[in-house]
Formats: sequence, structure tokens, C-alpha cells
Amino acid sequence: MDEALLRTLTPAVIGVLVRRGADFAAAEDAVQDALVEAVRVWPDDSPRDPKGWLVTVAWRKYLDAVRADTTRRNREVLVESEPVPGESEAVDDTLQLYFLCAHPSLTPTSAVALTLRAVGGLTTRQIAQAYLVPEATMAQRISRAKRTVSGVRFTRHGDVATVLRVLYLVFNEGYSGDVDLAAEAIRLTRRLAATTDDEEVAGLLALMLLHHARRPARTTPDGRLVPLADQDRGLWDVGMIAEGVDVLQSALGRDRLGEFQAQAAIAALHADARTAEETDWVQVVEWYDELVRLSDSPVARLNRAVAVGEADGPRAGLAALAELDPALPRYTAVAAYLHERDGNPVTAARLYAEAARAASNLPECAHLTRQAARLNAEMRR
Repeated sequence: MDEALLRTLTPAVIGVLVRRGADFAAAEDAVQDALVEAVRVWPDDSPRDPKGWLVTVAWRKYLDAVRADTTRRNREVLVESEPVPGESEAVDDTLQLYFLCAHPSLTPTSAVALTLRAVGGLTTRQIAQAYLVPEATMAQRISRAKRTVSGVRFTRHGDVATVLRVLYLVFNEGYSGDVDLAAEAIRLTRRLAATTDDEEVAGLLALMLLHHARRPARTTPDGRLVPLADQDRGLWDVGMIAEGVDVLQSALGRDRLGEFQAQAAIAALHADARTAEETDWVQVVEWYDELVRLSDSPVARLNRAVAVGEADGPRAGLAALAELDPALPRYTAVAAYLHERDGNPVTAARLYAEAARAASNLPECAHLTRQAARLNAEMRR
């Protein structure tokens, strides 16, 4: 049984049913039933046209459910005849399904869960394990999301930017349980890139590839965080970096710059440096300037302050940092780093400890605590 094929076909089959008149929730349920049937039948009798087989079985499941629903007996029957498999399946419905799962009426959390279920083909249990919540909780979340988007019909082109934000949320969840969400986000973004000629889709794909290429060097075997400057660059995936750079260059060549392309350009500059000391920080600052112009994001401004500190010295970085809200996440950690670079270990140690107390996860808290302890030990010598 080719589980990867089933996951790939799932969104297209759901899209076919939705286009034929099924609401999203009913279509998704019918396709899940068809997938169960495929797991039972295909090992002994594999179809020549897997997608056509799934469409036919899912459509039958849907019609059976409609006929069995006593509250809808008096409604007009949508379709009485069975369409011939493949008669309208040449249309690619995957893009519309992305838009549906990233509908503005959904919360980001619900949009991510629904995308993983309907577009990614993951089971509710897998999604629950990835987000470290009970399966029943995730099932309720997905059920509510399906009810929210049921009946939605597209009268205009959907918002690609919303879809990209959802995919980026998936990517940033990283890895937990038995599902690698970062790899899953890359897979889904590749599929989105195959359905639309959008520079920002390519920019996000490039950004994901360039970040994911550094993953083997990001932590030690015992789980400790390794800052970018200290990473063993020999562990970086050079093939993935090359692919990311190629995708980015193709997108930049269209001369329609967006936020994800700018972020990918910054990541590419880090990937291009053989050592941390060889990083072209002047260019990094220039790309952050572009990113701030495009997004005016406080996070981008915070990262720009770090880059300015590397390019023009820590005091210039502290001056850039002083223009930002101290309540920003990671503000105190950045201040600690820049004060250490400026030769002020007392202030840096205090700020590292303060940042550790405010850290949102244990690995980051542990890293910042070690930084504070290191400086305090050095000052006692």
C-alpha cells in the first residue's frame, strides 16, 4: 500500500467532491471512508487509475450518507447518476482546497489542523501527537473547523498570503510525535508551488529549504540549542541549500519582491558563509531594510538590530534596539548579546538571566541560563 500516494491524492479527491456540490465536511468524511476502503482493497486489487477509483468510491460514500440523512430526505437530490471517473477530474482542485483550509473565518490553530488533515492527509491522531494534545481535543478542533467552512463557495480568487501564513505556522512547529511538521510543511509548499506561479510561494519554499538544511546542526545530541554562529556547518545539507538558492533566484528574477523572498535572501547569505566570521552582514542589514519596508514587522526590526550590531558594532546595534518596544519577545536576549559584545558582562549576565525567566520553551530557557552562568563564572575568575 502506497501511503504517500494516498496522501497526495486526498486533497484532489476532496476538491472534486466539493466542486460537484458536496459541502466540505461531508466531502472530507466521504474521502476518509474511501481511503479506509482503499487500504482494505488495494493490496489485493490495485486500480489502474487510483484517483478515479477514490473519486468513484468517495462519491458513492457521500451519496449514501446523503440518502441516509433523514433531515435531508425532502431536499432536492443533488446527483442521481454516477459520474464517469475522470470526466471532470482533469481540473486541479488542490489550490482551492488550500484556500478553503486557510479561510479567514478560521483561527490560525484551526486552519493549521484542517490543512494537515485535508491537504496533508494526516490522521487526527497524528496531528494530535504532533501538537501534544489529546486526540479527542484535536478531533473537536477539526470538526469545528470543518463546520465553519462547510458551505463556503469561492466567488473570487483566494488569498495566497493567508495560505502561506498557515504553511509557515506548520513549518515553525518543527518536530514532535511521529510527524515531522517541518518536512510536512515543505512537502505541502512544494505542492502549492506546483499549482500556482506566485513568487511568494517560491520565496516561502526557498526559506523553508534553507532553514531546514541547518537542522542537523541546530541542537546537540542531548538536545541543547546551538546558536547559528557556533553550528558545525559541515552538518548542513548542501543539496537542500543549493535547491533553496535556485528556487530563490528564480523568484527574485521576476522582480516582484515579497516578505518571504526577503527572508529567504537573508537565510541564503547565512548559508553562503563558510564560517560565521565570513557572513556578509552589510548585505544582511540591507535585506532586513527591505523586509522592514515590506512588512514593518517588529520581529524583523529586532533581528535587524542584531545584524546592525554585527555589521557596524554592538553600540550601533544597541541604538537600533533602543527604538523598539522592550516587551517584544526575545528583546531582552538580544540586548544581553549586544551588551556582551560591547564588553559589559555584568549587564549581559543580568539580562541573560532575565531573558531565561521569560523564555517560552525549555531549550531556549536552558540556553539563556547557561549564557548567564558562563558570564558569571568568567567574572569570578
